[in-house]
Amino acid sequence: MAQVGESARARVVLVSRVGCHLCDAGREVVREVAAAAGVGWAEVDVDADPDLLRRFSDKVPVVLVDGAERDFGRLDAERLRAALAGRRWWRRRRS
Repeated sequence: MAQVGESARARVVLVSRVGCHLCDAGREVVREVAAAAGVGWAEVDVDADPDLLRRFSDKVPVVLVDGAERDFGRLDAERLRAALAGRRWWRRRRS
């Protein structure tokens, strides 16, 4: 996993933890969408950083796009695509 400083260069950051099955599935979503969009991504361990642990411990996996939280839990490829395209999907109710 990347360190927090390394993640600053990535447009998409996946906040995850070791042994998290939702994180494993979310990693595949992020990998596929980021590759298709041609953007960099990084993964950081929520348990390795006290600030991330305080903010996201109960929500992992969490996806940050350009530093803003855009999805958590069961990650959705379409929501990530929309966030990368700048569409405001997060104002709609999640189904």
